[in-house]
Amino acid sequence: MRRAITTTDPSSALAGERRTWRFTITPSAALPKGTLLKFDFLCKGRSIDWELPTTDLKSGSNMIWAEVEGGKPLSAKEVMPPKSTVPQYEFKLPAQVAAGKKITVCVGTPQAKAEGKKGTLSQLTMQRKRPFHLSIDPTGKGKYEEQPELFTIDIKGNTLQTIRILAPSIVAKNHRFDVILRFEDEYGNLTNNAPENTLIEFSHQNLRDSLKWKLFLPETGFIALPNLYFNEPGVYTINLKNLATGEEYTSAPIKCFPTETKTVFWGSLHGESERFDSVENIDNCLRHFRDERSYNFYATSLPESSDDSTNENWKRITQFANDFEEDDRFISFTGQQWSGEPKTEGLRLLVFAKDEHPLIRKKEARYASLKKMYATFSPKECLSIPTFTMGDKTCFDFETFSPEFERCVEIYNAWGCSERTTKEGNIAPISSPAKSGIHEKAEGSIVKALMKNRRFGFVAGGLGDRGVFSPLYESDQKQYPPGLTAVLCDRLTKNNIFDALYNRHCYATTGERIVLGVSIAG
Repeated sequence: MRRAITTTDPSSALAGERRTWRFTITPSAALPKGTLLKFDFLCKGRSIDWELPTTDLKSGSNMIWAEVEGGKPLSAKEVMPPKSTVPQYEFKLPAQVAAGKKITVCVGTPQAKAEGKKGTLSQLTMQRKRPFHLSIDPTGKGKYEEQPELFTIDIKGNTLQTIRILAPSIVAKNHRFDVILRFEDEYGNLTNNAPENTLIEFSHQNLRDSLKWKLFLPETGFIALPNLYFNEPGVYTINLKNLATGEEYTSAPIKCFPTETKTVFWGSLHGESERFDSVENIDNCLRHFRDERSYNFYATSLPESSDDSTNENWKRITQFANDFEEDDRFISFTGQQWSGEPKTEGLRLLVFAKDEHPLIRKKEARYASLKKMYATFSPKECLSIPTFTMGDKTCFDFETFSPEFERCVEIYNAWGCSERTTKEGNIAPISSPAKSGIHEKAEGSIVKALMKNRRFGFVAGGLGDRGVFSPLYESDQKQYPPGLTAVLCDRLTKNNIFDALYNRHCYATTGERIVLGVSIAG
């Protein structure tokens, strides 16, 4: 509607804040009786999204209704858009609304004193100018105007909950390095929401009390501490203490060697972000893993046979992966899922050494089987990583093992561990209470593969919600924290990371940045 005025109250919110939200539009022209208004939260139904309200006006809590200036509250009707699991909310005007008269969509509770308990929960992620849409149909026939009215709310970080310390895992004596401190709320958002007198004390082993630093919370929610160094070899942890509350925070271990040596770089070759879709928002997804999760490397994992697997999407993913790649800061690989026959081929994660590569599709004759696919590559062009090998629908028994391409195996991801069976002591078994879920299959045990003299490096994946994993996210399938892959090499470059994976200079963890050292006969 031309020249309509839209306002929100409040205009900003804290992540995870519960209250009543009001979206007001002042139309520039009269709206006739029977006009339809459709409010869209622009949500995807995720647990981190804006809480969706009920249309029942008798509930008194977390509800949606509309108010016309001088009129009675209007109830909404849920409308389900095509290919969506999240409803929109439609109102019908019982009488004409004159130009300049306000219409307000309210979300929460009419009980002002109970807003904090009976209101509606805002999304759990910070976002500048978070949009909401209101579509208008003056005809009342469902013919909405192409350009909806726009409302925005700034979502800010909530109160300070933790401080995350990001530091290298391996350093050399007297060699300088940087540390980044992230001040986060309980949802992982950056925040400076803390009492004004908050002071953070910085220290580590062997640091004299007279040299301990006192830090204020920065407005940005993070701070970089440059040029730190250790003057003695050993294992260190960086310690922070909130002097106002007494809370203490500790970094992952840092190993200091007498001389320069290979360092550990952390990342994931298979994992999705709950916040950003890796196809529609691949740029934000890469930025999330680089800046917010502090990964050193990341690989995309698009399935070869899903609705998202179009040539256009693959081209976009490849382009952004190439754009984000930066030596000594962040390395991005293009990768994909390839699903073959259970037991003999299983589920594969293909990671390409170079970005300029087409999507491998099983329906093409030359990629119809692993044997045919391997014939089109040289070993240094592509890694074929067996993943979820103990899942009964993705099992791989390692009998037809190809050591030239299968240099690594994914031992763990957010849906479980394929190391061994539950009876043998698996602490993160693949399991589901439903028959339709995925259950463990002993033939895919990695321990059994090792006993067959199969040799590979270990990697760990994160949360998978595409391809064979897509039904699991909304099911009762047992879910675990995302894993991490550690790669040991001299410098953070694409060739170095790929070569280290090829040479099996890697190990896996269930999410913690563990420093691991192994030596045999010196």
